[in-house]
Amino acid sequence: MVTQKQCRPQARGALMIELLIAIAILMLAVLPLALSFLGEQKLARAYYHRAVAMEIVDGEMEALAAGYWRSFQPGVHGYSPRAESALQLPPGRFELTVAEGRLRLAWLPGRPGFGGPVTREVKIGP
Repeated sequence: MVTQKQCRPQARGALMIELLIAIAILMLAVLPLALSFLGEQKLARAYYHRAVAMEIVDGEMEALAAGYWRSFQPGVHGYSPRAESALQLPPGRFELTVAEGRLRLAWLPGRPGFGGPVTREVKIGP
């Protein structure tokens, strides 16, 4: 015959309290790590969007500076790039400014936290 040893209720309560304290300490150690990983993921995504925007703006500015700018009137224009990688960008817009002696192409994100604006400006001849 097998008999079970009875634990005192005080011993069970102390064990439960120790278990709760151990879980709380573990959560206090793990929660900041999880939040830091989320912050780093958001920062890496912002850097990626900024890098893609820079590549697009630089490539389009080369084409514009080579003479494509002549098809635009002076002023501010919405600009649609030919790069397929523009689909990787978050919502935003490209803006071309043609002024006397200079061209300015900028990518402006729709919301903050997506890499920030990217702007390139070149001087153009007559």
